[in-house]
Amino acid sequence: MLFLMRWLEYRFIIIDNSLELYIAAIAIIFTSLGIWLALKLNSPKVKTVHVEKEIYVYRNNGPFLLNEAALAEVAISRRELEVLQLMGEGFSNQEIAQRLFVSLNTIKTHSSNIFGKLEVDRRTQAVDKAKKLNLIA
Repeated sequence: MLFLMRWLEYRFIIIDNSLELYIAAIAIIFTSLGIWLALKLNSPKVKTVHVEKEIYVYRNNGPFLLNEAALAEVAISRRELEVLQLMGEGFSNQEIAQRLFVSLNTIKTHSSNIFGKLEVDRRTQAVDKAKKLNLIA
């Protein structure tokens, strides 16, 4: 009798409602998969990288002395040296042109000549190299 009651209960719950149970099981599986995937995709992908880099500090312990040998070696003219000094002070090309009373194209030409002679690609690199060579303060 007990076995018959269990069999009828099994039949009523499992067999008669099998479609609903399968749908519920699939829904639970896909819901948990969706939650896992959302957490995985939304997790931050930021990695902290510590870079150790050598820093050059320029100290002016006395009056600035122009390195004439380095100036002759790179063959920078006096006007280009003036432009390089103003670059080092942080002036833009337009501001340098106004200070030296020349056109903007002249400053651009001087800048490209300076970059070529110092073998650099950017203003910051030119200023850095000029400071290392003691061409500007």
